[in-house]
Amino acid sequence: MNQYDSLQSHSTGAALSTSKMVRNTYLLLSVTFLFSALAATWSVWFELGRTAAMLLSFASFGILFWVQKTADSAQGLIAIFAFTGCLGAALGPMLSFYLKLPSGPTLVMEALALTALVFLALSAYAMTSKRDFSFMGGFLVTGMLVVFVAMLANIFLQIAVLSMVLPAAIVLIMSGLILFETSRIVHGGETNYIRATLSLYLSFYNLFTAILQLLGGFQRR
Repeated sequence: MNQYDSLQSHSTGAALSTSKMVRNTYLLLSVTFLFSALAATWSVWFELGRTAAMLLSFASFGILFWVQKTADSAQGLIAIFAFTGCLGAALGPMLSFYLKLPSGPTLVMEALALTALVFLALSAYAMTSKRDFSFMGGFLVTGMLVVFVAMLANIFLQIAVLSMVLPAAIVLIMSGLILFETSRIVHGGETNYIRATLSLYLSFYNLFTAILQLLGGFQRR
């Protein structure tokens, strides 16, 4: 086999590996979305309280380390479902609050549809354009830190305008993360589909909650 044939074979193998990675990631992502939605529905149906939701959120942080530790084994699948189930159930009180607003069910469905549209559009762009968005990593980490500090500060300061500015900032950061994470999958920066699913799920989850807060805030004005 000459050098050209060797390079061509390597390129074909890399393309097949990437294709398999994308397929496995988005298949698992779809199933975890469904499982999380079922957990959220259960939480709303049984009127899960804020304290229980907070405990589930804290539990999900512990499970997050379990996912990362076991992502290279079959146990990682159990961990990712436990993680997405906890976060889905923890969403119950927030969903219940917005569902009780005038046109609440419509509001929630609009937020979900808009989130799905943004997610699919950005993922499709990152995959078809083949652009490398790895340069965004530093900006996104800085942005998340700034937003986190601002959220903590606003717990005490209670600045009304930040209640709209922070969700808008989260929408922008999560949109950037979707581009960044999808680009890593396409360019081989992430080769574990469980970890890739985890990253994309968190981006979708945070994007949805931020959009829901924005739409809910506009409706209450």
